[in-house]
Amino acid sequence: MGRSPSPSPLPPGRGTRVGSVKAARSCLRAAPAWPLFVQDLRWRVGALAGPGPLLVPVSLLWAARTLPSGPSSETGAGAPGLGLTGGIWLANHAQDPDRDAATLAGPDPELAATMGFSGFGKKARTFDLEAMFEQTRRTAVERSRKILEAREREKEDQAEKEFRCLQPDSPASASSAIGAESTLTPRDAACSESEDSSDEELTGPSVQSQTSARGQNEDTDDDDDEEFIGPPLPPGFKDSDDDHDDDDDIQEEDNNPVKKIPDSHEITLQHGTKTVSALGLDPSGARLVTGGYDYDVKFWDFAGMDASLQAFRSLQPCECHQIKSLQYSSTGDVILVVSGNSQAKVLDRDGFPVMECIKGDQYIVDMTNTKGHTAMLNSGCWHPKIKEEFLTCSNDGTVRTWDVNNEKKHKGVFKPRSVQGKRVIPTTCTYSRDGKLIAAGCQDGSIQIWDKNMSVHTKFHCRQAHAPGTDTSCLTFSYDGTALASRGGDDTLKIWDIRQFKKPLNSAERLSSFFPMTDCCFSPDDKILVTGTSVKKGGGSGKLFFFDRETFQKLYEIDVTNASVVRCLWHPKLNQIMVGTGNGLAKVYYDPIKSQRGAKLCVVKTKRKERQAETLTQDYIITPHALPMFREPRQRSTRKQLEKDRLDPLKSHKPEPPVAGPGRGGRVGTHGGTLSSYIVKNIALDKTDDSNPREAILRHAKEAEENPYWVAPAYAKTQPKTVFAEVEQEDDETDKPEWKKRKI
Repeated sequence: MGRSPSPSPLPPGRGTRVGSVKAARSCLRAAPAWPLFVQDLRWRVGALAGPGPLLVPVSLLWAARTLPSGPSSETGAGAPGLGLTGGIWLANHAQDPDRDAATLAGPDPELAATMGFSGFGKKARTFDLEAMFEQTRRTAVERSRKILEAREREKEDQAEKEFRCLQPDSPASASSAIGAESTLTPRDAACSESEDSSDEELTGPSVQSQTSARGQNEDTDDDDDEEFIGPPLPPGFKDSDDDHDDDDDIQEEDNNPVKKIPDSHEITLQHGTKTVSALGLDPSGARLVTGGYDYDVKFWDFAGMDASLQAFRSLQPCECHQIKSLQYSSTGDVILVVSGNSQAKVLDRDGFPVMECIKGDQYIVDMTNTKGHTAMLNSGCWHPKIKEEFLTCSNDGTVRTWDVNNEKKHKGVFKPRSVQGKRVIPTTCTYSRDGKLIAAGCQDGSIQIWDKNMSVHTKFHCRQAHAPGTDTSCLTFSYDGTALASRGGDDTLKIWDIRQFKKPLNSAERLSSFFPMTDCCFSPDDKILVTGTSVKKGGGSGKLFFFDRETFQKLYEIDVTNASVVRCLWHPKLNQIMVGTGNGLAKVYYDPIKSQRGAKLCVVKTKRKERQAETLTQDYIITPHALPMFREPRQRSTRKQLEKDRLDPLKSHKPEPPVAGPGRGGRVGTHGGTLSSYIVKNIALDKTDDSNPREAILRHAKEAEENPYWVAPAYAKTQPKTVFAEVEQEDDETDKPEWKKRKI
């Protein structure tokens, strides 16, 4: 006989008692929500528990949990899910629950045969579950009340202490409210599924205590409005008034754009002594690169620098050519270097070459047919969207686009033309913010803009943007892409609407510019336009001017240094302004609150201590096959060896100064102390001219005649009177012809 499928649970009537093991086991199998007996005699209220007392024999329930299932489908008399015996018992005793005592009093032979031992026929101990739960609830409520009272007393004492420390004169009053309600329940009960009255009873603090706690909270809130009671507010706390103040400050900053300029602090980076003609900052703002007229390119790492502000790398990528432009790509992994030669270079972040553009054939008339530039470069920039593409312009009259992966030939050629259709030299070039337009400023004062995909005819052009014959030094698009700012060599700054390109929107004059790369740039919010001015040596200080984009009114100016301001760069992420000057300085302006990272990272680091000159230590000789007694101990580090030498009195002995005078203490003087030094000294002091040997001998003739000692006695008989040869007059060769004169 197979087992019948497990039917749905059948809840017994009110006051039903389980009278046999099989019935108990079947009830538990069929209705899992029945109360289960666990080892620690803790009970759960199930979905089948009625409001009346439920008396269940403990031993029967525990045995039912451990017994195997029996057949329940031998007859149809049993209740479904309760087995044969249990179903019959429940059917017979459902109407008369008082017969349970008589049934439990006598021994049950079937139960003894099933369990293998007797003793189950006796009346088992019964439990009143509702009484147990009521007692547990009371205990939990009492315990919760005691814990809450203890916590409340501790918080009151702590609040009084802190309030006395902050305001010793004002009396401490009001206690802090209790925010959390403690609920202690006997395990997680499955009473959510029950419809009995046990679900309606609340466990935890009483309603009266909760009401009193809520009232204390309201009283505390009222007291907080009147006077400050309790611990101080945390540093980051902002109430509604502070929010209103912040909103007012933000609104005031919007009304006054001067407050957005980060110029409260500055640092100075010493690039060199000549003009800083190029500045580049990577998109993340971590590294700055500077180039100048001294041919050097220097790399600065804000995170790696300390207060000494030293560059971590310096190189000359283009040998003896001035650096015209430096710019990081849109991803920040490569740098475009435009110098005075005809070949632009691309370096990686550490300064190692990646590619070099090819040089064109200067004997070809049509510049379209050459592979590269044939004259000096003027400017260059990266494509804002395509990381492999960049743009250059040159004195050969072309603007060319390049691909980093193809250095053998340019990608495209744009040829600016004058009104007469003749070649004109572009002095600056740039991409629009979306990369769809290419703009170039030319020497005839015109600004010409092409569609990137159409290189023949210009899309926009203005023939008289600046004075003819002057170099337009900079073109830059606004962040919204609708405006174009131009810095001319005619000492003007103009802003244009490319949709109406015939006439500038606004113009500023008397802004002197002596350099062909004087910059202008927009602020990150597109409301301010920035440019620098040039000055002659000793003619004052170079300034940085800030103009309102809409009205072109001068908002602010900064005195940078006593030299020209050539380059300026306002980074949108860092909110810091980088300036390159004519005396070799690169200045960074920032605000500790408004700016991010950048210069703020290096100014807080202390300057590293310079190491003293290390003394020359004895070279370590490696002798692997020498005897142990002759081996030298291996030097672990130079610093430890220097510390050991410092403790050695012989090696750390200070050399004695040279002895002045004849000498003392057994030491010979510097000169004159020995015969050799005396002779050397006299020879050095002898200023006589021995170039004529006759004169050198006759110098001693008078002394030899008055005091004859060596030579005269030997010739006293044969030649008593000394006879010297007469000096012959040299022939005057001035009157002789050139061919007869003696050639030396």
